Amino acid sequence: MSKHTISFKNAFIGIWTAITTQANIRIHFIIASLVMLAAVYLEVSLDQVLDLVVAISIVMLAEMVNTSIEFLCDAVTLEHNENIKRAKDVSAGAVLISAIFAALIGLVVFIPKLL
Repeated sequence: MSKHTISFKNAFIGIWTAITTQANIRIHFIIASLVMLAAVYLEVSLDQVLDLVVAISIVMLAEMVNTSIEFLCDAVTLEHNENIKRAKDVSAGAVLISAIFAALIGLVVFIPKLL
């Protein structure tokens, strides 16, 4: 098996691990699916669909980086460590910021369609 094939296999295992172990990622996938269904139903323009896809991708990326940081921190120690707490809090904050901006993009796209 080539190195590239192994890399892709490992990447898909990582995605599957995130989906199967993290409730928040599953929630984001459900919301993303509903957003895309709404975009189709409301006949959103291709440019706006791309805006939604980029916003959704950024949230998923932030959530997966957050999950990676949590796994790594938990591998180091399960005991309280202030620096580990800070790292986890900052990565969770990145997810929150990305989700807020994705929601704002969603509002900009959908509100005119609903009025």
